[in-house]
Amino acid sequence: MTAGSPLLPGLLSQLLAEDGATADPLAPKLPHFPAKAKRVIFLYMSGGVSHVDSWDPKPRLFSGEGQTVSVNEFQGRKGDYKMFLTRPLWEFAPHGKCGTEVSALFPHMAKCVDDLCVIRSMRSDHTNHYEATLGMHTGSFTFARPGIGSWVSYGLGSENRNLPSFVVIAPKTPYAGNQLWASDFLPGAHQGTLVVPGSEPIANIQRRAATDRMQRLELDAMAGMNRRHLLARAADPLLAARMKSFETSFGMQMEAPDAFDLSKENEATLDLYGLKRGQTTGFGWQCLIARRLSERGVRFVELIDSGSSDNWDSHGDMMAHAPLAGNVDQPIAGLLRDLKQRGMLEDTLVVWTTEFGRTPFKETAGAKGREHHHWAFSSWLAGAGVKPGTVHGATDDCGINVATDQVHVHDFHATILHLMGMNHENLTYRHNGRDHRLTDVAGKVVKAVMT
Repeated sequence: MTAGSPLLPGLLSQLLAEDGATADPLAPKLPHFPAKAKRVIFLYMSGGVSHVDSWDPKPRLFSGEGQTVSVNEFQGRKGDYKMFLTRPLWEFAPHGKCGTEVSALFPHMAKCVDDLCVIRSMRSDHTNHYEATLGMHTGSFTFARPGIGSWVSYGLGSENRNLPSFVVIAPKTPYAGNQLWASDFLPGAHQGTLVVPGSEPIANIQRRAATDRMQRLELDAMAGMNRRHLLARAADPLLAARMKSFETSFGMQMEAPDAFDLSKENEATLDLYGLKRGQTTGFGWQCLIARRLSERGVRFVELIDSGSSDNWDSHGDMMAHAPLAGNVDQPIAGLLRDLKQRGMLEDTLVVWTTEFGRTPFKETAGAKGREHHHWAFSSWLAGAGVKPGTVHGATDDCGINVATDQVHVHDFHATILHLMGMNHENLTYRHNGRDHRLTDVAGKVVKAVMT
């Protein structure tokens, strides 16, 4: 009788309140201070995009092809190494009113530079894909921790209770797998929902029951069992939060099909993203779905362009970058233009990044590829609160090390959270006797990239 009584919602609320959460873990929460951005679209290029072939022009690499440089580490191994400078395969040119130089690898994004703040002084802590990818997403390079999307969901909740607050759209499994969007020690409601491009992007979204009434009866019976399960156990806020999260699943049946239905988009919009009518795969589809989810209140949408293979890891031949760039260049530019013309770029933060760059040198003169390079690489920000048409930081004349205004991954995360109205030092969760945060014990907000 208790399980089916009005007392149960109060019990759920009490358990969640004791855990420091609201009765609904995804209820909208106020930021720490007025936010520039309401939502994030996080564009992740898997495998390590070469900064010196894309966003960071280095004339010396063109003129000094084959010249030697000395470095004291190579692929994580300390020592004295003599390396040969390797020229980029794509020429750089200034673009837009701001004159930011971008290589011919990204001709469409180059036309959007007046809206971008390109950060040429990024630095990571690890040279392996797994650790570097984990670090870029969770702030931890060694242990699984909640991803940045989960932290944003935990800090701000959702604007639409019928959709997840955190969605990841990926065609393949990336390095580090689902740890990138796992909530880890945060309540399970903040875990990312995986969407795989195709005819059924979210599995089991269609009801299996023959009618709405039959489904309602089944769900009511299941709710009763869940309540009895909760009441028969010691106070467990995580279990209570999980039960509340199932409400989102039911709401998704109502709203998700519409969000993923592109049939009402006009031809001009489809062309903007490089899409054909009826297409349900490709990065253009991912970008357009990201816009549709964002305008429906999803707080954090991450787009991963590839997986743990067939990505930007161009060891053998840098020309492998060309088709990968062709896959994402027009869709990303289309996304920026679409957000801007709809007035959404004013309160949507768009982030473009990769896990590290690629070496400006090779062990053998004339080699066609590049290796991993975490000492320096490039990322960019656009939209809400970001200073448009600017470049922040610089590397040395070969693109080997950061020369000015270094932005560590922790700084990058702190800045994203700040634009969302959250102090990264105050966004914490008590676990195993200590207060954890996305930026661990480091990180500083890069205010120079903000308006």
